[in-house]
Amino acid sequence: MKKPFSIIGLLIIVIQSLAAQNETVANKQFYIELGGPGVVMTTNFDGRFQSNSRLGLGYRLGVGFGSEKFDVKFRDFLKKAILERDISDYFAEHESTRTFYTFPAGLNYTFGKPNRASSFEFGAGVTVFSRRISLYNWELEKPGHVIGHLAFMYRFMPVNGGFSFRIGFTPIIGTAGDLYPMAAVGFGYAF
Repeated sequence: MKKPFSIIGLLIIVIQSLAAQNETVANKQFYIELGGPGVVMTTNFDGRFQSNSRLGLGYRLGVGFGSEKFDVKFRDFLKKAILERDISDYFAEHESTRTFYTFPAGLNYTFGKPNRASSFEFGAGVTVFSRRISLYNWELEKPGHVIGHLAFMYRFMPVNGGFSFRIGFTPIIGTAGDLYPMAAVGFGYAF
C-alpha cells in the first residue's frame, strides 16, 4: 500500500517543480530607446542581478549613435584645396555632418509590486562617446569622453515576458557638472 502513495507523492513533487520552472519571472529586457543617456538613439539590454526577480538592483548596457553638424575649419578647407588643387567649392557652405557612437552603462533599482507589470526605476551611470562632439551647448573635448546620467523611469514589463515599454526623465550631467534635462522613451521585449 505504501508504494502507490509514495509514487503518487513523487509524481506530485515532479509536476510541481516542472510547473514552477515554467512560471519564470521575466527579469531581462532588450529595448530601443530614443533620447536618454545615449543622447539620440540606443539599443539596450537591461537585467536584474537577482535571478527570478523583476525588482531590485540591476544594470543596463547599450550602444547608440547620433550625428552632428559642424563647421569645416578654413585650415581643413585650404589643406583639401592644396592637395586636390581644386578650389571650385570655395563659395559653398562649409558645413558637414559626422556620426558619433555612444556607450551608456549604468546601475538601476526597480521597485513596485512583484506581481504587477508596472514598476519604477531609479538609476545612475556613465556614457562614453566615440568622438569629440558639440551637442546641446556642451563640448566633449576628446574621443572617449565620459558624461554622467541619472534615470527616473516608469516601466511596463509583463511578469511573464512580452512587450515592454518605458518612459521617463533622464538628466545628463555635463562635463562641467551642469545638469541638462533629457527625456527618454523605450520599447522592447521582456524575457
